Amino acid sequence: MIARLLGVALLVSAQPAAATDVVIRGGTLYTGGTEAPVTGDVEISGDRISYVGPSRGTRAKRIIDARGRIVAPGFIDPHTHPDTYIRSKDAAARTNLPWLAQGVSTIITGGDGYGTPDVAADSALLQAGGVGTNFAPLIGFGAVRARVLGQDDRPPTPAELAAEKALVAKAMCEGALGLSTGLFYAPQSFARTDEVIAVAAEAGRRGGLYDTHQRDESSYTIGLLASTREAIAIGRAARMPVHLSHLKALGVDVHGQAPQLIAEIAAARREGIDVTADQYPWNASGSSLDASLLPRWAVDGGYQALLGRLDDPATLNRIKAEMAENLRRRGGAASLLLTSAGQLWTGRTLADMALRWNTGAVDAALRIIRTPDADGRGPRATGVASFNMADRDIDLIMRQPWVVTGSDGSDGHPRQFATFPRLYAEYVRKRRVIDLATMIRRSTGAVADIYRIAQRGYLRPGFFADVVVFDPARYAPVADYVNPRRPAVGVDALFVNGVLALAGGKATGALPGRALLRPTPAECPPPIDMATVLAVKLVFAIGCWI
Repeated sequence: MIARLLGVALLVSAQPAAATDVVIRGGTLYTGGTEAPVTGDVEISGDRISYVGPSRGTRAKRIIDARGRIVAPGFIDPHTHPDTYIRSKDAAARTNLPWLAQGVSTIITGGDGYGTPDVAADSALLQAGGVGTNFAPLIGFGAVRARVLGQDDRPPTPAELAAEKALVAKAMCEGALGLSTGLFYAPQSFARTDEVIAVAAEAGRRGGLYDTHQRDESSYTIGLLASTREAIAIGRAARMPVHLSHLKALGVDVHGQAPQLIAEIAAARREGIDVTADQYPWNASGSSLDASLLPRWAVDGGYQALLGRLDDPATLNRIKAEMAENLRRRGGAASLLLTSAGQLWTGRTLADMALRWNTGAVDAALRIIRTPDADGRGPRATGVASFNMADRDIDLIMRQPWVVTGSDGSDGHPRQFATFPRLYAEYVRKRRVIDLATMIRRSTGAVADIYRIAQRGYLRPGFFADVVVFDPARYAPVADYVNPRRPAVGVDALFVNGVLALAGGKATGALPGRALLRPTPAECPPPIDMATVLAVKLVFAIGCWI
């Protein structure tokens, strides 16, 4: 008996120790590049990928059987609005499940001009609290302009323009990927092109890109094609790449303009300007009722100024006339689905509410817009999904090689929970607009290349271990316009920095995400050594005392 126990002990001690932390075994590997998929293993050691290739039987602390599964880099979402989750006091919310369940390991934040100028402090705060996904910030022109000029419709003074430029330079030196704008939205819409160029150039000279929700995706002001030319002109003058957020032809006036839109971008690319775009695979955009319908001049000075204009009969009539025209552009009241949670109008169209209140659609919209939030500085709940795009335009844009996938994920729209699986289910499997290899490339390596995110987006030894494993037979969206907050299904595992963040479609509770800040550009002063500063102050104080 003793001999048998000794034999077992010897047998156990003779077993080789695990050679690595994780082996994802036998999956179909899409590397994030243009290589053809192969069957093999991905090995993870610590927070890095240590091996990608044919199975070599490596022992590991955790082995994931990926036979019949797709193994790819974790998806990178270039345009997100995740504040409800990543800034929550609830650690479970900060796992960022809407994105994890889709297979997204990295989100880019601060789009549409909303990114804070305080990049270093904000990133440190988020990382200290813990987030389930990586996050990479953009500095927002809207946040910069509001800090310097408030909500006013006027050009900056020379001193104010210098202040705007200084804020962008500071944010770039703190690690922002580039400057984002939302020139459709007030107060950014009040900026002339020369102001935007001057501010954007501060990001451009520090290696950043110009990421824009362009001034007009429809026929509101200068029109879709002229707006696209403006965005390209900004990149040309500021000497920086241009990335067009959620590229689309929005509204009945511009349906069918995708060929001309693509021709404008193709001409700029031939000229040598690096122009790219992202797109979400939905025929309804997401915005707010006030941004969709109110004329920009009506919100000059902010919400209280708007309310004052609405109380003046002559001005109200002018506002209502322009709102009626904007409503026509959007396809009418039945095309606007009200999405803000917890309201009387949630899940109803604007046409439904007009009928319920026995009033016109514009008056129903104004009733909602007049309902203030808790602090009275804005309308309370005006989220809207606007069904205003044509399939032929969506398909043609999607086929362009310089287009990647982004969710523009915002509360109340199913794209927040279901963009990547919808792209797969509808546009890869069902309609075959693009193939699976193209979908994965445009959700991983191509995005990392555009935003210059180092060592992410590819399955390569030495790169960070952001890896998704999903079942091609089950990967699918569950959220829809009526139930927009349902997590996707079909992701078996998602690793973020080598940590299992999602298993069997459920968040593990881990918060392994990191702030992905760009290295300090050469045009930035070196960081201040506080010890040296204190020493100099001490010497000065001693000298004064002597």
